[in-house]
Amino acid sequence: MPASPIRKLVPYAEKAKKQGRKVYHLNIGQPDIKTPDTMLNAIKNFPYPIIEYTHSAGIESYRRKLVDYYKKYQIDLDYTEIMITTGGSEAIEIAMMTCFNEGDEIIVPEPFYANYNGFGCAAGVTVKPITSDIKTGFALPPISEFEKLITPKTKGIMICNPNNPTGYLYSRAEIEHLGALVKEHDLFFLVDEVYREFCYDGHEHFSAMRLKGVGDNVIMLDSVSKRYSACGLRIGALITRNKHVLDTAMKFAQARLSPPTVGQVAGEAAINTPDAYFKEVEAEYVSRRNLVVDMLNKIDGVFCPNPKGAFYCFASLPIDDADTFCQWLLEGFEYKGETVMLAPASGFYSTKGQGKNEVRIAYVLNTTDLKNAINCLEQALLVYPGRLVMKGKAVSN
Repeated sequence: MPASPIRKLVPYAEKAKKQGRKVYHLNIGQPDIKTPDTMLNAIKNFPYPIIEYTHSAGIESYRRKLVDYYKKYQIDLDYTEIMITTGGSEAIEIAMMTCFNEGDEIIVPEPFYANYNGFGCAAGVTVKPITSDIKTGFALPPISEFEKLITPKTKGIMICNPNNPTGYLYSRAEIEHLGALVKEHDLFFLVDEVYREFCYDGHEHFSAMRLKGVGDNVIMLDSVSKRYSACGLRIGALITRNKHVLDTAMKFAQARLSPPTVGQVAGEAAINTPDAYFKEVEAEYVSRRNLVVDMLNKIDGVFCPNPKGAFYCFASLPIDDADTFCQWLLEGFEYKGETVMLAPASGFYSTKGQGKNEVRIAYVLNTTDLKNAINCLEQALLVYPGRLVMKGKAVSN
């Protein structure tokens, strides 16, 4: 089971804090945005005298309400095509175990959300990476490259859109090209659309659930964690029009009995969150993104493409090894009593040696903290023993 690149350095961060240093957490997608009052009030005023098990697929009224939510994104569903899960993580895990047998292969553009590797490992599924490039902003590789990886063992393709960890937003054309490939080879198409609300600069999200002719192939994975800044609620969803997939997934859902009852009540209430909340949150993330990307690209030897979605960016740094550097930041560096925690990129790649000088940054802190954190990073790069001397901007190894 691979270690999480997001959390594996936590013991070093905890030690740094005990030594009196302030640590800016840019390693994890835990926003400091306030959770909507609609959710908090639902938790405070939980309406039932007993916190009971729910249906294994989730509370019916919640699933019916989600149908209306998805209609706003031109996704037409029946509530029976929605299965509530314990966070988006369980949706990924159940999808892996449902759609694939041990030894099957799934193609995933890298860098990708690290837990795809973990859940693939747990399900006995081999993740076959196809590498996207920081120099293109991590655009989808050519379909011809996907074709080269397809073997008799290939049973699926998986993407995250907008992408975690890169912030790349796949275009409608890219999704349609993948849909055509999925149809041609009759593959499952797992689409993680957790960040659909967070699309910037006038760009819009196109859901794979809107593709025609591949209804039985598409499995959508979703979560309330990032949408409502409610990561600890642990409510997600597995959504598909494929009845056989749903019937099989239900066996796994029944084995864990039910998703969290209180979380579902809060999730149902969250659908009433006014649009003004999301407009304010989007404006805040755009401000944060602009600050971070601008500051990073002004640092000598650093290159950071401008992401169009989610709240992450990838940066290449003039360093010998990102894993070593990120640990050194917590163990051997401080600036004005502060340091910064980043996620080394190697854990977001499956191909050995990729991402060696790259890091993922989650711009989930307020702009003052982000400014201090990037200033801290700049000072660290000046004194890091493994700094590389590079002409112009740093690029991926």
